[in-house]
Amino acid sequence: MKNGYPTNETVAKLYDSLDFQRATQAYIWALPYLAMGEWQREQRETFGAGNFDYVDYLDYKDKLGLLTANATTPYAMAFPNLEKTGPLVFEIPAGALAGGIMDFWERPLTDTGAIGPDKGQGGKYLILGPGHPDLKPEGYFVFRSPTNNIWSGIRGLDADKAKATAVLGKLRIYPYAQRATPPITKHIRPEGRKWTGEQPRGLAYWQGLARLINEEPTIERDRLILAMLVPLGIEKGKAFKPDARQEKILLDAANVGELMARANSYAKRFKGATVWPGKKWEISLFLTETNQEKPNHTELDERASWFYEAVGVTEGMMGRTVGAGQVYLEAQKDSIGAWLDGGQNYTLHVPKDAPVAQFWSFTVYDNESRCLIDTGSYPDRSSRDDIVTNADGSVDLYFGPVAPKGKPSQNWIKTLPGKGWFTYFRLYAPTQPYFDRSWVLPDIEKVK
Repeated sequence: MKNGYPTNETVAKLYDSLDFQRATQAYIWALPYLAMGEWQREQRETFGAGNFDYVDYLDYKDKLGLLTANATTPYAMAFPNLEKTGPLVFEIPAGALAGGIMDFWERPLTDTGAIGPDKGQGGKYLILGPGHPDLKPEGYFVFRSPTNNIWSGIRGLDADKAKATAVLGKLRIYPYAQRATPPITKHIRPEGRKWTGEQPRGLAYWQGLARLINEEPTIERDRLILAMLVPLGIEKGKAFKPDARQEKILLDAANVGELMARANSYAKRFKGATVWPGKKWEISLFLTETNQEKPNHTELDERASWFYEAVGVTEGMMGRTVGAGQVYLEAQKDSIGAWLDGGQNYTLHVPKDAPVAQFWSFTVYDNESRCLIDTGSYPDRSSRDDIVTNADGSVDLYFGPVAPKGKPSQNWIKTLPGKGWFTYFRLYAPTQPYFDRSWVLPDIEKVK
């Protein structure tokens, strides 16, 4: 400093620090956006899916690239661009289905299936894009998306897997303009092709963000963050061509931003996130509202916590309805607060009368990819599986790199030495003992 003015060298350092700090926060802000964008890109480029196609993920191997997929129920996913399709019709068949249609910030336009307006009886959903004229035809549930790109995700819930898969095959997408003679909807399988829906790393994160910013209308809520990205070479209407300085800052910010996101997900500091006092189980989806907004601010950290490790929000996923929807609970630590280690052995006691009207499941994930742990064996155990139940109706589950001696192998989930892991406990159609906390799930215990 000289006479109160910074030197040229100090100015350069200050701007580098300013742009780096802005980029780390932009990274966290964009997590839900990039999860959608990357999965859309994979469906297009890896599976060849277009605007009117579903990709059906029917078994756990299909889902290995999906952020915290459940391994129990089959999925069907589509990622159309309304600017290219025009107003779009989604035909949802009657049956045991749960899902929704979301914008690319993963805000639901509507639930579909049991908790949607069709109430599980099936129906036609007409989705309008930002620039489309109003339409209110009879016989359609009509919704408007604030983004051009949207996502339709739906799961089959029938306990009979053949029936659950068959009903997904009846999903249809077609332009409203072709409603009189709608084309056949293609359903595509991954068929062993490797893919990943996790947010890209490094410069690819910013390349994906620049693409979406150019494809989408500006949302008033996001103008401040968009302004922060301009000095970094990301600006609507312009190609992303960072210079050497910008590229270095963006690469560093992507690395640090992801570590911040990981801390925000795995060491939550939200008041009320702990499910049972004194236990390590946390509520995974901790948004107050599905639109990610509180009366005076956007739930930036809450949405980043969920969307770093998961995809999608519907009203049914919020865990607020007795006897319907789903609850998502997670644990990354054992009973003494140590991170779960794939080289160690653990046990979990599930008390009898789990509070579900449908079923429960435990699924194990890689803590870096947030995808199903890829051990070559099934990474999930549920009350629908052929697991061994104790005489009193409780269940003991086991986690570790090798099957525990003298214990039922069908109650064991394999983990990988040298890799951290976490688990989701899903309750399908949660019942009152969950909501009043009278049923308590113990912590995961390390075997000594």
